[in-house]
This record gives sequence, C-alpha cells and structure tokens, in this order.
Amino acid sequence: MIWLPLLAAGPALAAATSGWRGVVGVGLFAGFVGALTGIRDGVPGRELTVILAALVTVTGASALASALRGRRERVLAAVRSVAETAQHALLAPVPGTVGPFEVAVHYSAAAAEARIGGDLYALIPTPHGVRLIVGDVRGKGLPAVGTAALVLGVFREAAHDEPDLLDVVSRIERSLARNLGHDDFVTAVVAGYPGSGRLEVVNCGHAPPLLVRGSEVTPLEPARPAPPLGLRALSGETPDLHSLPFTDGDRLLLYTDGVTEARDADREFYPLAEGLARHLYDEPDRTVAALHEELLHHVGGRLHDDAALLLLRKPAAAADGAHAAPAGEAPTAGAARLPGAGAGVARGFDGIGDGLEDGESAA
Repeated sequence: MIWLPLLAAGPALAAATSGWRGVVGVGLFAGFVGALTGIRDGVPGRELTVILAALVTVTGASALASALRGRRERVLAAVRSVAETAQHALLAPVPGTVGPFEVAVHYSAAAAEARIGGDLYALIPTPHGVRLIVGDVRGKGLPAVGTAALVLGVFREAAHDEPDLLDVVSRIERSLARNLGHDDFVTAVVAGYPGSGRLEVVNCGHAPPLLVRGSEVTPLEPARPAPPLGLRALSGETPDLHSLPFTDGDRLLLYTDGVTEARDADREFYPLAEGLARHLYDEPDRTVAALHEELLHHVGGRLHDDAALLLLRKPAAAADGAHAAPAGEAPTAGAARLPGAGAGVARGFDGIGDGLEDGESAA
C-alpha cells in the first residue's frame, strides 16, 4: 500500500523522452506489476482498484503530454530548418580560397535556437578585385536579420558596379538612410584588394581590423573616426579610405564586438589581439577554430552576443590575379585563379559569375 502508488512515476517520467506508445507500454507494464504485487501481498480489492485507476489516469495524461511534446518538437525542427535555410541564403558559406586569398570564417549567433543573428559578412571577387564586408547590426537575433539582409544585398550589387570603394560605402549608406528607423544603424568594415599588393579599408564605426605581418599584430585604427552606416546624416562626417601594403604572408582578421566584448567570470574582456598572436598558423581555418575555442573557454561555454570572425591570408606563392587578362592574351597563373574561385563563390552568391564575365569583358 505504501510503495504501489510510486509505480505511477514510470509513465510520468517516460513522457519526457518517449512517444505516446512508449508511455502506454510503460503504463501497462507498471499496471501489471502493481496488480501482480497487490494480489500476491493480499492488498484489499478496493484499495488495489483505486491504485490501478490512478495509474491508468497518470498513464493517459502522460501519453497526451508526450504526444503534444512530439508535435512541438516537430514544429521546432521545421522552424530551425527554415532558419538554417535563411542563414545560408543570407550568410552564404565562403570557400577556402577566394582570388589570391585563403579564407576562414566562423559565425556564432546569440540566438542559438534560431542559429541566425545580426552580424553579417560577405567576401566576393569582382571586376575591381576581391571585396569584403564585416558588420554588426544594432540589436541581435531575428529582429536584426532584415537589416543584415538589406546591407548584404546592397553591398553585393555595389561591389560589382562601383570602381571606388568609397562609392560602395555611400550606396549602402543611402539605402540604409531610406529604410532604417531613426535609432537603427550598422557598424561595418568594408575592404577591397584591387591588386598590386595594396589593401583598401573603410571603417564605419566598427572595431578596427587586426593586421598580422610576421609575428606582429597591429590594429588598423581609422585616421578619422566615422559614424556607423545609417547615421551619416546626423554627423555629416564621411569615412576615409585607408590604403596599406598587403603582401605575401600577411593576414587580416575582421571581427564583430561579440568577440572583443565577451567577458569571463571576473568581467574581463577577451584579449583578441593576444589570442591571435598565440594562434598564428599557416591555415586560416585552424587559426579561427583555435580563437573560437579559446573564446568559448573565456566566457565559460556560451556567448551572449553574435560573434563573427573572418580571416584572410595571402599565401607566399599566390599572385595578385585580381583582374582578368586582356582579350587575346593567355591569362597568367594568378589571373586563372580568380575565375575558379569566383565559380566556387557563385554557388553561394547569385550573380557572381555574371559579374566576373562583365569584368573580363571590361578588361
């Protein structure tokens, strides 16, 4: 009489992990054990009937709860599938080689259940060289996705159309000014490699990229601070174009504030520059993976903001190859490299192949 009611725990616990059929099976087994034990020990029939009736009731309620849980899990799986599809469309996978560069990217969304957030990145070959953007939309999670999609769409178009990198930034600014609210903005770094061993960088209120030359890590601070994208009309300030040498063996790390503002239990920020200096490998993906692992260890296992890392490396054997060979001439080894890389990126970005063909015709 004391222990028989505990048999109801069986189907109740089974509802957390099993389908409704499994719950019913556990309930039937518990009822059989209860009836057999009660009869063997001489439990009065009335009391045994009440216990078995309670067991049947708990089994029925648990089976219903299990069926509802299974339905919610199927809905959640469908939502996650849609979110992953949206993320792949928004943040298309970047190939390991783009133009003359080796590339590695790692992205973690704070809204882990949706696997998508407000950080953005893109890297594409264009007729004007390889161009890239890394940015951070105000806010995080699904509300920021629309703004990120807008920025990336304008960037992909402007990167092909505009020879001047500052004009690319201006087109993004104009689009955001028309479509964003008064308190919305996007911090971003837009960079381009037109060839000839030069890198162009435009910083719009974003954390400075880290340039690695040899074993030295240097932040690329803008000469004149510029407002984030979407806020230029409030300040009237325009961003500067920073041009610097970018030669064989150099690396450039772009990131979002979810990396540098990550805190440990003592409220200490993650020292990204020091971490990068500790993990300088020849393979960019190995460096980025080590940085992400160290970042997770620093915060105790879970990030509380969207975080993106994008690392470029110019291998020592790579040629510039930013432009196609003139018509009638055989392309150089470096020039032949870009169409192949562009074809790889075209799987993730619409229109890249057409942009390369236009660039070849223009050349």
